[in-house]
Amino acid sequence: MRKLNSLFFACLFILTGTTVLKAQDAIGYQLPPKEIADLLLAKPTPNVNVDSKGEWMLLIERNSYPTVEELGQPEVKVAGLRINPANFSLSRQNFINNFTLKNLKTNKETVISGLPAGMLAGNVSWSPDEKKIAFTNNSSAGVDLYVIDIAAAKAIKVNKDALNTVIGGAYFWMNDNSLVYKIAVQNANALPRKPITPKGPTVQQSLGKTAPAVTFQDLIKSPYDEQVFEFLATAQLIHNKNNVETKIGKPAIYSIIQTSPDNKYFLTKTLHKPFSYLVTAYGFPSTVNIIDINGKVVKTLAELPSSEGTPSGYDNTQNIARSFDWRDDEPATITWCMPLDSGMIKKQVEYHDAVYALAAPFSGEAKELFKTKMRYAGTQWGDSSIALVREISRTKQMNRVSRYNSTTKTIELLYERSSNDAYNNPGNPVTGKNKFNRDVIITIEKGTKLLLNNTTGASPKGDLPFLAKFDLNTRQNEIVWRCGENVYEYVSDVLNADKLTLLVRKESKTETPNYFIKDLLLRIADRQITSFKNPYPQLEGVTKEKIFYKRKDGVDLTGELYLPKGYNKEKDGPLPVLMWAYPREFNSAADAAQVRGSQNRFTTLSWGSPIFYVTQGYAVFDNAEMPIVSTAPDKKPNDDFVNQLQLNAEAAINKLSDMGVGDKNRVAVGGHSYGAFMTANLLAHTTLFKAGIARSGAYNRTLTPFGFQNEDRTYWQAPQLYYEMSPFSYADKLKTPILLVHGEMDDNTGTYPINSERLFAAIKGNGGTVRFVYLPYEAHGYRGKENLLHLLWEQYQWLEKYVKPKN
Repeated sequence: MRKLNSLFFACLFILTGTTVLKAQDAIGYQLPPKEIADLLLAKPTPNVNVDSKGEWMLLIERNSYPTVEELGQPEVKVAGLRINPANFSLSRQNFINNFTLKNLKTNKETVISGLPAGMLAGNVSWSPDEKKIAFTNNSSAGVDLYVIDIAAAKAIKVNKDALNTVIGGAYFWMNDNSLVYKIAVQNANALPRKPITPKGPTVQQSLGKTAPAVTFQDLIKSPYDEQVFEFLATAQLIHNKNNVETKIGKPAIYSIIQTSPDNKYFLTKTLHKPFSYLVTAYGFPSTVNIIDINGKVVKTLAELPSSEGTPSGYDNTQNIARSFDWRDDEPATITWCMPLDSGMIKKQVEYHDAVYALAAPFSGEAKELFKTKMRYAGTQWGDSSIALVREISRTKQMNRVSRYNSTTKTIELLYERSSNDAYNNPGNPVTGKNKFNRDVIITIEKGTKLLLNNTTGASPKGDLPFLAKFDLNTRQNEIVWRCGENVYEYVSDVLNADKLTLLVRKESKTETPNYFIKDLLLRIADRQITSFKNPYPQLEGVTKEKIFYKRKDGVDLTGELYLPKGYNKEKDGPLPVLMWAYPREFNSAADAAQVRGSQNRFTTLSWGSPIFYVTQGYAVFDNAEMPIVSTAPDKKPNDDFVNQLQLNAEAAINKLSDMGVGDKNRVAVGGHSYGAFMTANLLAHTTLFKAGIARSGAYNRTLTPFGFQNEDRTYWQAPQLYYEMSPFSYADKLKTPILLVHGEMDDNTGTYPINSERLFAAIKGNGGTVRFVYLPYEAHGYRGKENLLHLLWEQYQWLEKYVKPKN
């Protein structure tokens, strides 16, 4: 076990009380104030998983955060994956630590016997008859598959050899007594060792073909990496029926395994060489096959090249087959999509994609089902009379849903809307099991209507989730239930679509989220089935309010204001403010102005929240809207990025000042990832803030030259834009104190740690005030308990020094 060195180096200076430590002095982990630490380490309330009949509930408990020592265990970073080489699984997972069964009829909780000691579980799945529950358990010896017999409340291990879950999923149920999974074919101790002297240099070349790949991390970099990936990802398919294991075919690198509805065939996608050095494993050359239950190839559907050749620009795609999937409403029919525009969305054609189908025994020619006018994004199947076909245009921020009738072979548009138009989102269709035990769209009122569930329910009054009946003929949505305005409640599951029996999750500003059974037709009182207690008693008395305001150009904005317990603005005066935000791009000012979120939600905390600091006397303005809006039909949102950031920030500061709760001369701004990018830009171009906190951001856009976030122009198409949007370009102007934080093992596309390293050096070199904290072993999202406590201390110290004091 790797020993953690408890000391690490912080850059520039460290504050410990009144003592200032010089650059490169070593310090240990520090703790934030007790109120903050207690909030971070509070045990979260359990998650729940209820069967479709509403009879049994599985209570799922998790610990808060792993230790840094746990994060520091051996890890292989290759092919865009992070792998635990000791047990053939992904290395960075959030595990379940305990299960409990609860009978919802008797209200009795039952302890499950046979659970593994020190359980690190995941991948929970009910059997089709819902009498069993499967889950995986990770240990240093390997990954095992367990099945809980619900009636006996007992778990047993069903696999003989350890599983391989590196790629392509962990397992799936074929039927009530059969499971399919992959096992490791090598002993972990046989992992190839990196030779001290390589066989030769690593060589890559391009012979005139374009390959505009985005900036993925953890890629293959050498022939040795290729060898390691092949060793760790190769697995043997296993069919386990009544605890008897049978091999399916030969070992391969499976990225997709899906069984046909009748369980007679498998759709497989297997990866093969040459492995790419530019894209992740999911973009490697592959073969798409249909195989039988014994592993024999019945039909080769496609030989797919590496995705390196995908053209740049959103909505562009390779000129190859994609989106292979089974029809859920037929025994064994495979479907896939082909572009009709050679993969180039700007090509002037009426239809851009076509979807085809081929039924067992897969010997004839594929039949065209339908064509789409935008990019095909998938089909949700119902029966022979209805399937919902989704199309998207990421560039235009549009999506559309059509009804496909396979009996009449017709397709008709149901609705089309902006992907940012949350007010007009009708919801998602409620599903149920068909004769193949597949989740399919269910219809009501003799097939004339769908039941749609919108768990957000955006509205001018804030989020008000709803359940609606969608008339397939009139294309109108009739809301049959909607959340009240003083609570936040949404439908977690529809237990009976005909009787409208619902599982709902209900909460308010002061009420901890809990689950209830609601019966809309009988109109009886909701039956509470959980009684979770408030995990954050320290926040009782903190006030929360949704704030509405406008920026200078008239765009409506909102944010969530948290004020300390007992605060009185007449007595206490304006407070120092921490503003936290994340910018979003919009083609429409109307979409940008829509209200998002609800002031009636119970306040929950994660490590990245700014709300911790309301306990230390700060006004916290969370989720401050930062829309970047296209200013003309021929303009893109980012053409006015910096100016609109300033408009948003000024409007928020002025609103809090006008309310008398925020001191406009004592405001900090912060954000994570693209929010950090926003923070650095605001500090580089304005004098609105006293300090900034920027975590795991990208600050030099030339490091992401083939596009970033929702910008699909390349650096060579818009070099001035890339320069002007990069705060690194203005490091000499960045004089407001900025705290930079980055995980040393950031795995997010584009946010390489070198971004923070170089921005720190640039600001320091130009005489700015900056502090850079490198968190050991952390990826883009932080997890280690000691790291998180130290992060909260760093942020607290920064605010106390640069924001709280009155000048």
